[in-house]
Amino acid sequence: MRFIADLVSQVRNEEEKIREGGGLKAIESQHGKGRLTARERINLLVDPGTFFEIGSFAAFGMYEEWGGAPGAGVITGLARIHTRLVMIIANDATVKAGAFFPMTSKKVIRAQNIAIENRIPTMYLVDSAGVFLPLQEDVFPDTDDFGRVFRNNAVMSAMGIPQIAAIMGMCVAGGGYLPVMCDHVLMTDGSGLFLAGPALVQAAIGQKVSAEELGGAAMHSAISGTVDFREPNDEACIARIRSIVEKWGYRRQSPWDRKKPQDPAFAAEEVYGIYDSSPARPYDMKEIIARVVDGSRFDEYKAEYGKTVLCGYARIGGFSVGIVANQKLHAQATDHEGHKRVEFGGVIYTESAEKAARFIMDCNQNLVPLVFFHDVNGFMVGRDAEWTGIIKAGAKMVNAVSNSVVPKITVIVGGSFGAGHYAMCGKAYDPRFVFAWPTARYAVMSGDSAAGTLVEIKIKQLERSGKQLTDEEKKKLYESVKQTYDQQTDPRYGAARLWIDKIIDPVETREAITQALEAAALNPDVPEFKVGVLQT
Repeated sequence: MRFIADLVSQVRNEEEKIREGGGLKAIESQHGKGRLTARERINLLVDPGTFFEIGSFAAFGMYEEWGGAPGAGVITGLARIHTRLVMIIANDATVKAGAFFPMTSKKVIRAQNIAIENRIPTMYLVDSAGVFLPLQEDVFPDTDDFGRVFRNNAVMSAMGIPQIAAIMGMCVAGGGYLPVMCDHVLMTDGSGLFLAGPALVQAAIGQKVSAEELGGAAMHSAISGTVDFREPNDEACIARIRSIVEKWGYRRQSPWDRKKPQDPAFAAEEVYGIYDSSPARPYDMKEIIARVVDGSRFDEYKAEYGKTVLCGYARIGGFSVGIVANQKLHAQATDHEGHKRVEFGGVIYTESAEKAARFIMDCNQNLVPLVFFHDVNGFMVGRDAEWTGIIKAGAKMVNAVSNSVVPKITVIVGGSFGAGHYAMCGKAYDPRFVFAWPTARYAVMSGDSAAGTLVEIKIKQLERSGKQLTDEEKKKLYESVKQTYDQQTDPRYGAARLWIDKIIDPVETREAITQALEAAALNPDVPEFKVGVLQT
């Protein structure tokens, strides 16, 4: 219990540091310009207590040679404005003047993709110096780089997803397209919107012009007609956004079933004492589920078959869901010849993969969103597994996950390794949201397994060249490889690269899933479910 609490405390402390942005001096500089910080703007814009930040660990531990980029210099998250769910994307001008690092673009695009998948109205609070020029080659050209942001603006508008942009500082060069491609453009006095600033204009064409004359709020409001609303300051601009949103109409409702929510019968805090990362102390995933779902009611599917993967129906926050979860308890099983065997918890066997594939297809057939709880070592290996068709069964499960049309939400509780990560709807399989506990571990294999494998390979390479390692040298090599691998399996490493949307306190799992389901409920469109050719 203490272990998890310490991890949660560590993550919270690091998040608090990230929320400081560029630090006290940068905040004072922003206030000195008569502007609010990004977080102050968000607090004014959204209904109190509704901001659900995502991507806060983006760029964590990265760009240290440039002084770091807390939160990748942009703040993203779900919130409510006059009770309506929206996506917030706000440049943090205290971090390198809001310049776009490679991970800044990726974070903005991830927020836009969430908005596209779930049809979430999006608010952009713009205050950015544009591309961070020393790293321009990693920001500029690709499909997950800077230009994709504007492409998404156009696609979202065509899809009927409302977008409002408020220019509350600098908006220069290519970044100038973002607000102008939104449905509404607001701009505060003292802000600037231009493709090239005064210095570049003078260098390029020899024209001397002030920033205000070139691209100030007064010019864009009265002469170019680019701005829909000119506001004197941040506070007035934010009040205007709230006023606009408050007058929006309503769209079609989603087909996902929702009833009045019921609290679980057991306290969420009890998960601290249930979860255990030690293989020597397997825990019962049903006990975790009982502290997340409404009324702690779980209608288990094929309860006596394929026991290392749990499947069943429940409600979370009132929404009906299908749950696919790795069971960590070892289980007794009987094969087709009547022989008994022990199945190891956290391992996907042929029977459990087939069960999960069938259940996932059932949920798609009946329009039930899917929630995946990961604590998976991978698929079973060995002769017996191969003879039972483990590859066919695993391919069937991956096919069902890949072609699912209902919303999928992933929660990484413990390990999420190898092909097991894929089959359980890892990031590559389009979950609407990926959440992780601080206890999560995320890689091709565990640090111990990877270190053992890599050291063995290294020893054989050295032996072929006639070199022999002492036991002490082997130990040092093992520890070095394991340390590197453990660092890379840490959820903060994955969250820094946006493989994880949010690291959550285990007691907040129900709240996080409910937020995700409420977002998914904004999209009423469900494509036809098809799986193609299945191995039988």
